[in-house]
Amino acid sequence: MNFEEDGAKRAVSGTLVKVLLHRREQRGMSLEPHASRCVRRGEIHELVTTDHEDTSPGARIDRVGFLGFAEIGCAGVIDRGDELWIGATLLGTVLGFDACHFPNHYNILIQAEKPVTGADLRLEPEMPVTFAPALLPAN
Repeated sequence: MNFEEDGAKRAVSGTLVKVLLHRREQRGMSLEPHASRCVRRGEIHELVTTDHEDTSPGARIDRVGFLGFAEIGCAGVIDRGDELWIGATLLGTVLGFDACHFPNHYNILIQAEKPVTGADLRLEPEMPVTFAPALLPAN
């Protein structure tokens, strides 16, 4: 993210509506070239963890863990580098987006130490989900 161009923004909050339990080693997702996506209240998007770090457009994302689907509670902008919180737990940062199912939903790819699933984290429907802007680095 270019902090010289991007100003402050609000967090995007929502609710987990479905928990997913599976992981894949050869998923073949493709990273969108966009570093941010606007989301609308009421949309549902899939949350996917990965240990991949490459943010180049079209980067192949294979090792993934599926967390679940979240309903967006307030419109906003989700940026690469935003933190994903479920309840009081920080799960990782937004790596980017895969649009293989769009316009139905985006796969929001969350960079984490290792791919984890909803089962691994004992997630439950109705848990709060928040995409929070990462803090600016200290000068």
